[in-house]
Amino acid sequence: MPQRQPELRTVNVTRYVTPLREGGSLPAIVEADDDFLYVLKFRGAGQGSKALIAELIAGELARMLGLKIPEIVFVTLDAAFGRTEPDEEIQDLLRASEGLNLGLHYLSGAITFDPLVTTVDARLASEIVWFDCLITNVDRTARNTNMLIWHKELWLIDHGAALYFHHSGQPWEEQALRPFAPIKDHVLLPRATELDAVDADFRQRLTPDRIESVVQLIPNEWLVTDDPSGDSPDERRRIYARFLDTRLANSHHFVNAANDARKVLV
Repeated sequence: MPQRQPELRTVNVTRYVTPLREGGSLPAIVEADDDFLYVLKFRGAGQGSKALIAELIAGELARMLGLKIPEIVFVTLDAAFGRTEPDEEIQDLLRASEGLNLGLHYLSGAITFDPLVTTVDARLASEIVWFDCLITNVDRTARNTNMLIWHKELWLIDHGAALYFHHSGQPWEEQALRPFAPIKDHVLLPRATELDAVDADFRQRLTPDRIESVVQLIPNEWLVTDDPSGDSPDERRRIYARFLDTRLANSHHFVNAANDARKVLV
């Protein structure tokens, strides 16, 4: 059966509920005009639109692979929304984020994943480790797992630090071929004993067309606001797609490195 092409809804913020004071980006819980709550990631926060791009690409690729990700939506923030906010820091953030932002469905009642409490089976652990190697996600350590338990299932969140090649200024071609050294600190690495099998499976699922369909979701305005290169939005989308295609075609680099790192741990 053909896989459905990714498609994101757009909602409008109607109420700022509370900030989530974790890290430096000040995400917030907001209510939207569909009456649902979302964790809102602001384009005016520290890493700008690139963090939203990483969140979008990583989240939708994970969904294609069958991993559990809260629904991702585009969130419109009206220019007048922050005028009554008493906190000056939050007011500045709201003003800098007018227009299109990114939201993830708020998993009410979810609890932070604790590896000492919840055991993840080898297949799922291997899938998550493989996925984080692909997208170069540095934020899945024991200190900051960025996983939640919701309705007795494991959900992945917070991928804004992934795809960090777009911050470095170094040639993307070189970075696409590198193994992922930070995988040695991945909270699920000791359980990831099926990386080779997952690699064979996921390489089949993530076709260039599917990667392209995700990259095409990136809004133009996120691709022009903080880019000094002068590349057009289409050119920047093409770089993301080529980075992922290259990394996928050479996945043995990061799979072998992850297997070697796991052997050291166990």
